[in-house]
Amino acid sequence: MTNNDIFKKLRVAHKLRDDDIVNIMKLVDFRMSKSELNAFFRREDHPKYMECGDQILRNFLNGLIIHLRGPMPKKGEQQNKAKKKSNN
Repeated sequence: MTNNDIFKKLRVAHKLRDDDIVNIMKLVDFRMSKSELNAFFRREDHPKYMECGDQILRNFLNGLIIHLRGPMPKKGEQQNKAKKKSNN
């Protein structure tokens, strides 16, 4: 299974449109246009097909985590929340 296949399956599973994916990529400071994005979803024999590299898939996955869970709290904030919960 290629990175393109994984990307396509995640797109369908999460019902993401092009705008959604572009915004998810922005969450990790990775800029991508819709036309660049569409090249990954084309058939392999299409002249404008492009292989999805590891870096692009990795950034998408990191952005998807932020999109679904929210940003990761800083280390100090996480410890303070845990202490407050244990004191209550």
